[in-house]
Amino acid sequence: MTEPPRPPGDNGPGGNQPEPPTTPFTSPGSYSSPGEAPYAPPPAAPQYGAPPTSGGGYPPPGAYPPPGGYPPGGYYGGPAPAGFANGEERTWALVAHFGGAAGAFVSGGVAGWIAPLVAFLAKGNTSPTVRAHSLTALNFQVLWSIIGVVGYVLLCIVVGIVGVLAAWALGTIFGVIAGIKATNGEYYKYPMSPSWIK
Repeated sequence: MTEPPRPPGDNGPGGNQPEPPTTPFTSPGSYSSPGEAPYAPPPAAPQYGAPPTSGGGYPPPGAYPPPGGYPPGGYYGGPAPAGFANGEERTWALVAHFGGAAGAFVSGGVAGWIAPLVAFLAKGNTSPTVRAHSLTALNFQVLWSIIGVVGYVLLCIVVGIVGVLAAWALGTIFGVIAGIKATNGEYYKYPMSPSWIK
């Protein structure tokens, strides 16, 4: 059975219980007169557009995102704050960097940009830290992916030209040698020739 609500000041069957304090605790000697607490205005909420200055560079919970979402330039348009606000930001930053390295390693340097792009698209608009990490990784990996593709094209062109020249020269030279041997009635075994057709 529940007890009906009591009027203010009635402390009930427990006797005289102190009322909870209505003002925050202030250290002794800081009051303007005995028994009087000085007026202190509540702390101002962080303003949109200005980076927070305390607590490792992150706003208090609930201060962001601003109404209408984040602007295209990031959360407050400035550089990303140092550190990570939470484990999710750290995870996405690691996805951008280690995923880019793994993609570059596995693909031979041409697909390292995929993981940073995924991190950027997934969390770049909601976290300035993930945006900064993913953009720097993306820019680096895109540059080296382009260099890798150009290198593969040049390698194919150079190796292709060398292969064509080698096939042309060796086919001609050894064909002539075999023909000369055949005119003399000799059998000629081509060097490095497989026995595919029997």
